Amino acid sequence: MGFLQLLVVAVLASEHRVAGAAEVFGNSSEGLIEFSVGKFRYFELNRPFPEEAILHDISSNVTFLIFQIHSQYQNTTVSFSPIWNRTCTLDQLVNLCFGRLPIHDNVSSGLQTLLSNSSETGTASGLVFILRPEQSTCTWYLGTSGIQPVQNMAILLSYSERDPVPGGCNLEFDLDIDPNIYLEYNFFETTIKFAPANLGYARGVDPPPCDAGTDQDSRWRLQYDVYQYFLPENDLTEEMLLKHLQRMVSVPQVKASALKVVTLTANDKTSVSFSSLPGQGVIYNVIVWDPFLNTSAAYVPAHTYACSFEAGEGSCASLGRVSSKVFFTLFALLGFFICFFGHRFWKTELFFIGFIIMGFFFYILITRLTPIKYDGNLKIFHDDGVFWVTFSCIAILIPVVFMGCLRILNILTCGVIGSYSVVLAIDSYWSTSLSYITLNVLKRALNKDFHRAFTNVPFQTNDFIILAVWGMLAVSGITLQIQRERGRPFFPPHPYKLWKQERERRVTNILDPSYHIPPLRERLYGRLTQIKGLFQKEQPAGERTPLLL
Repeated sequence: MGFLQLLVVAVLASEHRVAGAAEVFGNSSEGLIEFSVGKFRYFELNRPFPEEAILHDISSNVTFLIFQIHSQYQNTTVSFSPIWNRTCTLDQLVNLCFGRLPIHDNVSSGLQTLLSNSSETGTASGLVFILRPEQSTCTWYLGTSGIQPVQNMAILLSYSERDPVPGGCNLEFDLDIDPNIYLEYNFFETTIKFAPANLGYARGVDPPPCDAGTDQDSRWRLQYDVYQYFLPENDLTEEMLLKHLQRMVSVPQVKASALKVVTLTANDKTSVSFSSLPGQGVIYNVIVWDPFLNTSAAYVPAHTYACSFEAGEGSCASLGRVSSKVFFTLFALLGFFICFFGHRFWKTELFFIGFIIMGFFFYILITRLTPIKYDGNLKIFHDDGVFWVTFSCIAILIPVVFMGCLRILNILTCGVIGSYSVVLAIDSYWSTSLSYITLNVLKRALNKDFHRAFTNVPFQTNDFIILAVWGMLAVSGITLQIQRERGRPFFPPHPYKLWKQERERRVTNILDPSYHIPPLRERLYGRLTQIKGLFQKEQPAGERTPLLL
């Protein structure tokens, strides 16, 4: 037993030398990746074979580096230290010493065990390298714990002492300096979080304190611009993601390519919510800006499809359920009929519109009150009261405007809503942003926190095509129904005109009993007399004349 303990101590003491031997082994073309600042590198990582990365000839005016590595949905790890096992068993240490166990073999579940503050794991992982004086070479390590090989894209960016340090005042996440954006999503919203930045500083100098004060000489002067970038619709390929990620890593590219959603100050919470778009690729990034020095730096971008690539049913590759496709297909056929013939087939139209209204209402009611599941970005509208009052007023305003021409209103309703059902059917097969016209209202009604989310959606070539189809169907249906109804009596009859005709008929037709109805004043007086009589005491029956004596 004493021999084994000494053996363990010897192995642990020689860990650095073993790692060095492994580095020599990794210095082959397969085990060593050389990087250049600002150059994208594509490579593949395999589970048993971690990679060593190195950068030579670092300029003296560079204060810190940010390395980032991206993959589509499989996790990769980037670490300051070699990705070897630090918690392996005694037998594994003995086998390692006698050469019976390769250093790069994934022999136990603890192989990828790393210090939490020295490594980052995810689909978008980054590390900040604070350079020492006279340092001109930087080394780090890459690996994956997944079974399948992972295709990655990586880049190294350099910054000077005047540039703010992304994540330099991290207090929430594991890394001491954390430039990563952490992303969470559900059906309703996607939320990104990031650590506050710090002011830049020179090599060999202590970083400025994060909470020493809130004046203009501290990190509280920094501002954060949040950017959103949409990938091409209905394209879930890995090549497309990695290609477009190149536009979201450096400050100039982000500003030129993405949409700035909001600007946060140091007093704001470093968290922003967006509406989830299942199946739509979205890339988010944050640029921290120092207004005093007019310098900026970019965080490590994060991406999401608001769905899972590895799930069985309901994955990114097959978002729509069969039941949904069948329902929306039948719904589209009925809507197509309503679009062109709804006004004449009035009862069918009433069923169609009533089904939409009641279905909308009961879906919200059931989802909010039961555990049963389905198996505009203006700040003023973040208030639920303002949103729903505005929504109701708009919904009521349109019928009020067209109250004088109900036939046109009804035909317009048939054409627009009937043709929109075709858009919903297309969305169940082929993702389109037009479906979020109704879906975002549903999300707002079902999720109490959805008011915080930014509801931007991409509007790309597919949406222009589907919008043209929607407009063509609506215009065609409305035109056809107007032509059909020209010269025909109103159907349904106009209520005001019916009342006016009835009043004229009663005035001129003396044979109509309603012609002899007393004026309104006399009818009201008679009604008051009847009501007054209810409160009078009933008189006794019989003789009322007093008896004479």
